[in-house]
Amino acid sequence: MTTKTTTPAPRTTAYDVIVIGGSFAGLSAAMQLARARRRVCVVDAGQPRNRFAAASHGFFGQDGEPPLAMIEQARRKLLAYPTVTLRQGKAVSATAQQRAGSPENGFEGVLDDGAAELSMLEANKLVLAFGVLDGLPDIVGLRERWGASVLHCPYCHGYEFAGQRLGVLYHSPQSGMHAQLIADWGPTTLFLNGETTLERSEHERLLALGIAVEPARIAALEGAGQALHGVRLQAHGGSDARLVPLAALYVAATTRPASPLAEQLGCAMDDGPMGPLIRTDANKMTTVPGVYAAGDATLMRHNATLASAEGVLAGVGAHQALVFGQ
Repeated sequence: MTTKTTTPAPRTTAYDVIVIGGSFAGLSAAMQLARARRRVCVVDAGQPRNRFAAASHGFFGQDGEPPLAMIEQARRKLLAYPTVTLRQGKAVSATAQQRAGSPENGFEGVLDDGAAELSMLEANKLVLAFGVLDGLPDIVGLRERWGASVLHCPYCHGYEFAGQRLGVLYHSPQSGMHAQLIADWGPTTLFLNGETTLERSEHERLLALGIAVEPARIAALEGAGQALHGVRLQAHGGSDARLVPLAALYVAATTRPASPLAEQLGCAMDDGPMGPLIRTDANKMTTVPGVYAAGDATLMRHNATLASAEGVLAGVGAHQALVFGQ
């Protein structure tokens, strides 16, 4: 006699709101909902974008604090509210569910938390705060220095390198303006890395402003550990591979959402300067009713303070929709 094995149905837990992402935006959204006494579940995969940075700068009252320590403190304060649940794991899918007798959808999400069986979560509203993934140039020595001496935001990390030799890696026709901005912190070189599309007039304007322009391709970044000592250029025409001394290199990384859930749900996307962005209205609702989004996946300018503020708006928006039936 053959014994038939069946896969157990996923365990289901219901909430008012599920927040997907447990960093600055997601925790800020959840705090508003917790203080409104709503049942909220934060699903966190434990991979915040700023985990590579030793300190977060410019954040109100927290300047210089390690971002992971800030997140942990925020989690502890959030969990002091009795209606909050924090689930470690990855939200692998989310779908809208038509509810009988109601004009509004509910939502179901499947959570992979490493247990033997998946968990099913249900909610009236969703907040997508999963952030973005950075696409970095394929240059030897660059990726391992990301967040330490290879940077994206001068407002977050410029002060610590003020007065030292700085570099900007060419990424688009706006790179000249990027180099001019970085030059306010220290002597700057724009590395074209073999790119030939920089207009002659722009080249001359940068030189007149005291900004060096280096056309050669980059062979590697060099320095001890995560520190940057200089940019090694490729040898050309029999010449030696020169080392340009540098303390920090600013790179405009391409970005993409860290989760496919927005696309699964049918949320409209817009083309941002460095990658796709989830479209939201003033209340942070996406084009799918009941689904809100906040943080770097919705912002053209990426900054911890802005991500947190967006989370506040999304949390408030989701709560008011629960109250007024939007």
